[in-house]
Amino acid sequence: MTGTSPVRPVSRRRLLTGGTLAAGGALTGAAAIAAMRTDRGGRRAAGATPVARVGSLVEPFHGPRQAGVATEPQAHASFVSLSLRAGTDRAALGRMLRLLTDDAARLTQGQPALADTEAELGLLPARLTVTFGFGPGLYRAAGVDDRRPASVADLPAFRIDRLQPAWSGGDLLLQICADDAITVAHAQRVLLKDSRPFATVRWVQQGFRRSPGVEPGGHTQRNLFGQLDGTANPRPGTPMDSAVFVPDGPPWLRDSTTLVVRRISMNLETWDLLGRTDRELAVGRRLDTGAPLTGSAEHDEPDFAATGPDGLTVIPDFSHLTRAHVTDDRFKILRRPYNYDGVPNADGHADAGLIFTSYQADITRQYLPIQRRLADRDLLNEWTTPIGSAVFAIPPGCPPGGWVGEQVLG
Repeated sequence: MTGTSPVRPVSRRRLLTGGTLAAGGALTGAAAIAAMRTDRGGRRAAGATPVARVGSLVEPFHGPRQAGVATEPQAHASFVSLSLRAGTDRAALGRMLRLLTDDAARLTQGQPALADTEAELGLLPARLTVTFGFGPGLYRAAGVDDRRPASVADLPAFRIDRLQPAWSGGDLLLQICADDAITVAHAQRVLLKDSRPFATVRWVQQGFRRSPGVEPGGHTQRNLFGQLDGTANPRPGTPMDSAVFVPDGPPWLRDSTTLVVRRISMNLETWDLLGRTDRELAVGRRLDTGAPLTGSAEHDEPDFAATGPDGLTVIPDFSHLTRAHVTDDRFKILRRPYNYDGVPNADGHADAGLIFTSYQADITRQYLPIQRRLADRDLLNEWTTPIGSAVFAIPPGCPPGGWVGEQVLG
């Protein structure tokens, strides 16, 4: 049209930094979608339906601690490990984390990201959480290795490991969880677009748990062996706080935690050959209830000294329960695992297993003693193989207007 200036695309980075704010401009995000769903008389368009409760549920993003750790686990997860591009220094990391934080904060609250090209996909958060993890390489790139928690370092080699580079390591982790797979996929795409100038994708691991409403809340996760996984987690409140989060120290350490991610391949074909008794002896618990072999309910305290008519201990010393058992809350770990199930091979054999995630205040003090005992004599090693391993610091959260990692890089 004569006399009208052409409309120029707006950079989302200019939007984020305040360089361009369109007062009275085009509707975006939820407002735009609402406008499309109403006619000119203000009546809702035909076919519009109320949002299901699961889709509209929101987890807080801002706070002293990052969400996605003590949060009740969601049904779907994507763990995205990034490798920093050469030349990504402290200043560049700050720019990247501001972008990532801003978009994550919006998406978790059911608001589309700035310049979101699929705004409709950002309106149902379904308890979306985005948790940021910093690998050892990020601290080196930023020149702040003195702020890296001492236990965030490559794990020692274990004889049971068959680690593959395709599932190991990383400088920055994006842990994206929600009760809806489309929500997770959209958040992942948005955040990867943010990160492209600064990092490349190292690996992505996608997992699942029971969906909301399939069973009552509070149930322990089952892995693909049928085993209840997470019975021994520290209890919510003070026990969990003391085991998982750093209570004091400098700003970059207080309210932080650490994360171990292990990809564990399960040989379901050979597991299928075992009888029920042999499976339960390997686990140390009854598969139906999760009760220790000396008890009747999942959370009964196991009696490792109890013997049977044959004079042998009821719970074998080589059982997973025995090797993983910890009594002191301060030394427990918080397990938040997800199952994975890939494409079977031509013979129909499964590519399946567990994305094992462990959160603890200190990897050396809490995780490693358990892992050493498991590597030494856990009978489940006959049917499981660790094929991936990575460690990350989970820095503190941030207040509104702040960004995750500000305490570390500031």
